[in-house]
This record gives sequence, structure tokens and C-alpha cells, in this order.
Amino acid sequence: MNTSDTKEIQRRRTFAIISHPDAGKTTMTEKLLLYGGAIHEAGEVKAKKERRSARSDWMKLEQERGISVSTSVMQFDFSGLRINLLDTPGHADFSEDTYRTLAAVDSAVMVLDNAKGVEKQTRKLFEVCRLRRTPIFTFINKLDREGRSPFELMDEVEKILNIQCNPISWPIGMGKGFRGIYHRLRKKVIVFQDEGFATDEAKELSFSSVTDTGLRELIGPELHDQLVEDIELVDGTIGPFDQEAFLRAEVTPVMFGSARTNFGIRAFLELFCETAPAPFPQQSYQGVVNPTDEQFSGFIFKIQANMDKMHRDRVVFLRICSGKFERGMYAKHARLEKDIRLSHSAQFMARDRSLVEVAYAGDIIGLHDTGNCKIGDTLYTGSRKIEFAGIPQFSPEFFARVDLADPLKRKQFNKGLYELCEEGTVQLFVDPRVGDQDPVLGAVGQLQFEVLLYRMKDEYGVDARLRPQPFKHARWIRYRDGRKTAVDPGLVKGTLSFLEDRLKNLVGLFTSDFHLQWAEQNNPDLVFLENMMSRVETEET
Repeated sequence: MNTSDTKEIQRRRTFAIISHPDAGKTTMTEKLLLYGGAIHEAGEVKAKKERRSARSDWMKLEQERGISVSTSVMQFDFSGLRINLLDTPGHADFSEDTYRTLAAVDSAVMVLDNAKGVEKQTRKLFEVCRLRRTPIFTFINKLDREGRSPFELMDEVEKILNIQCNPISWPIGMGKGFRGIYHRLRKKVIVFQDEGFATDEAKELSFSSVTDTGLRELIGPELHDQLVEDIELVDGTIGPFDQEAFLRAEVTPVMFGSARTNFGIRAFLELFCETAPAPFPQQSYQGVVNPTDEQFSGFIFKIQANMDKMHRDRVVFLRICSGKFERGMYAKHARLEKDIRLSHSAQFMARDRSLVEVAYAGDIIGLHDTGNCKIGDTLYTGSRKIEFAGIPQFSPEFFARVDLADPLKRKQFNKGLYELCEEGTVQLFVDPRVGDQDPVLGAVGQLQFEVLLYRMKDEYGVDARLRPQPFKHARWIRYRDGRKTAVDPGLVKGTLSFLEDRLKNLVGLFTSDFHLQWAEQNNPDLVFLENMMSRVETEET
């Protein structure tokens, strides 16, 4: 690979924003895009029709409900870097989409509410990052409102998430008394504007140390005494920021601010550019794939149907892992073992797209697909086969069968159900003896079913009804010794329903904890898995 292409790869930064609902994640996304020059007016995230909807919430349903239900992919330039930002759903019911997205990033930003701290969904998403050893930034949001003390919040992060916090900035006051932040590394104060909304030109003043008399005059004796005491305690107990420990996902740099008022966002973005990792090497079944390898490769982590309803398009999102993409190139589809032409390629600002001629390792691109690709598939060039490990499916917690209101719309119904299940809106299980005539749908959260019905009506013109099913657990069944031979359902002891997922993997559905435990205890040669890699297993792999 030539020097120019290597430099392009080294300037890529790809990250996701994760949080509990209402922590301010989508608002922060808007403000990062604003500072990056990608948009010129930020939409306030409100579930009101008179408000302009957030740029990353592009679905009609998202705009009506004021929540994110699908990951949005956006790209902008800042400080000489090309930044790929993925805004993920915060609601637990859509966490499976977030799990898939986290496989495609090199770092993540965890947004916490100043008053609520670490919440249930935050813990789940953090654990996914921990499993992948993804470096994590922490942004404690809503400092313009009253909340808990910074020490209490960081102590909670360290105890619950088991990661060391290192505050890069420190708040001066809170709520109505919020005056700004002190940047520990640069020894400067960024002042909150009196009119209540910080701007891109927020006043920044540098001081020789936190004890500088000029700083005391600026913020007042009471806040200054508290700041001096806090910083002395932080410096004495935590010490300097360790970049290498951050890249090992052992330390999280912490910054404070208010996304709603734009305050602290620029300081965070500057820290991100200074410390976020360039594209990481990726593990494949054939060995480690380095981003600067000459051979192009990437994997599909997301599918979105009907981003343009007028054209009934189907877009697959590809994380480029190595090499250089050029529009019109041919790549090998690892699962299908055939060449496909990558001619219809785009980069995104949520739903808005622009044609992309060239992209590099670390970038996220959208490819038009006619139905060849599935989540977890690998595309590559060259004679050496590359196949990445895939993306796990997670065991659903809610189950239903679906009925068509108008039998004359069976064709549209089947098409819509297949496409939405392929993109991961819900999971589809069928009885191999009768085919897909009466499938069972699975969802991690109940709202996924609402999204399915809404999109079936809005995008396919089909009214459907759901019949809840009594199942409580879904488990993928495999031989304990790792053999690839399919398990014969007739040999499995236990009262359960045997179905297949979309990749023909055997799945058992259980109606109670007791039935699942009985099956596990009485089938010692089998394992009952809570998740399954989204790839077709072959004898070679």
C-alpha cells in the first residue's frame, strides 16, 4: 500500500455513542455534527411535531416518538481527521441493533445523565464493549441541571463497570450556578455564557495553575475554593492520564458538559481527536487482518430496507477492515463464494446519502444489495480468503406469531416480513416441516414488535396482527464437542418446540425456566446457547 493510502487510513476514527434512554445521546450526536461542520442547525430531540427532528432520527417513527430505534451512520471531518460516527438506539428494546453496531467501531462514547449516573441499559452496553476490549470515553451530561457530585458519579462508574475513571475536565458549579469547566490537561477554564446557552465561541481563558488569582476573580471565591480542593484531591489520588491504559480499555477519560447548550462538546471533540485510536487490526478465521494490508476486506454489520421508500431499496452497511475501496470494484462474497460488483456505494448523513468513489479501512459505506448479503457476511479481494468471525444474534425475550389482515396482500406481507427480519428488526423462526407459513417472531424488547407492525403498514401497505406466544427462552442447540453436524431434534430430551432460524440453525423454544434447566441437565452432549454468530457454519471454518 502506498504512503498516501496509509495516511488516509491513519486519519480515520470510527466510534459509536451509547447511553441509557434520555441521557442526551442523540442531542450530543447533533452537536458533534454541528461542531464538525456537517450540519448548520441542530434539531432538538423532542417528541413534538412542531420541533425539527434530530438529524440522526431519520425514520418517520423516530420523529413521531422522539426516540432512536435504528443506528444512524454519519461522517464528518474535524481537525484533519475523517470521523465516522454511529448514533445507536438507547432504548433497551432496540439493544440488539446497538450490539451489532459495536462490532464495527474502534472506540465508544458513553453518555451519562448527571443526575442518574450508571443505569441498567448503560451496564448492558458497557459489557458488550468490555467483551470486545473497546476503548471508552465518558461524557457526563446535563451539567446545566442539578445533579450528583462528580466524585459520586465517578465512584459509581468504577464500582459498577469496573473501569478506572480519569477526569480530563472538571465542572465549576452545577445547575443554575454552573460557570464552566476546568481543563486539567491544558490548565484553562472554558466559561459558560451568561445568557444560558454556550456557543461555538465560548470564552476560554488559560491560567498557570488552578490556584491562579485571576481564576479566583473570574469564578468567585466560593467556587474557586471548591475547585482547588477538588483538583488537589483528583491529582493526588488519580494522577495523569494514561493513554496506553485507555487503549487497553482499562481507563476511561471523563469529561463534563451539557449537550443541550453545546457546552463542553468542543473540548470533548478535541480530546477525542487527540486520543481516539485509528482503525484496529481485526481477527478473522484466517488470522489477523491489519488495516493497512493491501487486500481489501470488510464485514456487514447492518441492513436497512426502504431508506428510500419510493425505490424500495435495500442498503447493507459495510465496515471496511483493510485496504482501499473503489467504486465499481469486484469483491468476493465469502459465504456465497462468488464475485459481486460494488458499484452502487454511498456514504451517509443519516438517511441522506452521497456517492462515494473511494473509501479506506475504518470507513463505513452503504452498498445497494439485491438480497445476496446477510448480517455478518464478509467481502474481500485477493487470492487469500478472509472471513471475519461474524456478529452474534441474542436470545429474544418476547415471542409472537403474526397474522395478515388482508389475505390478498400475502405477497407484500411475505416480502416485508422477510426484509425486516433480514435487517434485524425482529428474529424469525420457522418450523422446517411446514416452511414459513406460520413463523414465530422473537424480539429482545416489546417495542420491536411495534416497530415491525408500523413499518409493515407504512412501508409495505400491509396491516398485520400479532398473537403473543407463551415461550420464555430461545436457545441455539449445538453439540458440546464442537462438531458441525446438525442436531437431530428427535434425540433431544425435553418438552420444547423445535424451530430453525434464518440460517437453518436448530433453535429450541422453552415456556419456563424449569423446562430449559431440565433439558440442559438431561442432554449432557449438547449445549444450549443464548447467542449465535450470524454466519453460516461450514466444514472449512
